[in-house]
Amino acid sequence: MIAVQVPQIVDLVFSAIDEVNQQLPEDRKLHQDVNTILFGESGNLKSLELVSLILIIEEKLEEEFGVLVSLTDERAMSQKRSPFRTVARLVEYLDRSIKESANE
Repeated sequence: MIAVQVPQIVDLVFSAIDEVNQQLPEDRKLHQDVNTILFGESGNLKSLELVSLILIIEEKLEEEFGVLVSLTDERAMSQKRSPFRTVARLVEYLDRSIKESANE
């Protein structure tokens, strides 16, 4: 496994957003910005679309970097501040999860 840097994680998330945007109507497409709200109040993704984004990200992490990370584990779901609220929170969570998996 190679070390994954935050800019690479941001690019990977933006690439996953591109894939999800192909399925969204024009008025709900996500912007490639770290402040984009993904899910929750004023977020553009519905539950199944969020699941799709998560699966795409997990697949890309494994394909591009050889990193196995589960984004739907109990830890992610039980956090007071959802890691799926914004792109920035998702990137922070991914960075932390990748580092933890490298130390196992």
